[in-house]
Amino acid sequence: MEEKNSTQVHMFLLLGFPALPDLHVLFSIVFLLTYILTVLENVVIVALIKTNCELYKPMSFFLGHLSFIEVWYVSVTIPKLLANFIAEDRSISFVGCMTQLFFFSSFMCTECVLISAMAYDHYVAICQPLRYPVMMTYQMCVYLVVVSWFSGFTVSLIKISFISELNFCGPHVIIHFFCDVSPVLNLACTDTSLAEMVDFVLALFILLVPL
Repeated sequence: MEEKNSTQVHMFLLLGFPALPDLHVLFSIVFLLTYILTVLENVVIVALIKTNCELYKPMSFFLGHLSFIEVWYVSVTIPKLLANFIAEDRSISFVGCMTQLFFFSSFMCTECVLISAMAYDHYVAICQPLRYPVMMTYQMCVYLVVVSWFSGFTVSLIKISFISELNFCGPHVIIHFFCDVSPVLNLACTDTSLAEMVDFVLALFILLVPL
């Protein structure tokens, strides 16, 4: 990739929805209500599973963790989006952008592996029902959840370590409402082939290895 500018960028600008400035108030209300409902319904699910003894089952255990992930998954992006709408300050620091990208990627990868664990639970319940109580013990469920969290955050850490080492320079406008991999890589003024290859390989690892 050709050099665009030798000046290192320390701040990014989240473009968001520039084509619809008159609808920012409406968008703010819609996103706020959606965010509140998403958080509330997932918190209710977690609370019901924790307080109801009849739900102490593998699938409910996985569902509780999935709901917990979902709360943080939306909390990584939506509050910043709402702040951009209200304060009309779309800037985000380099560290803030990398942090948002790390947690967004971590929760996304963790969710993918956890869904694979839920699929495995379904497989055992349907194809080997007599062995289900022996195979899907509490210890096995904890093991699968720990593997999901560990693999998700480890993969994301490796990915971000490569992206953060790139040299970013002008223009510093991210064509998105949050820091995602592709929009951020588009701002790099150094060769991104290694970071893109790492991102691709790790994505295959998360999608195919649990299968």
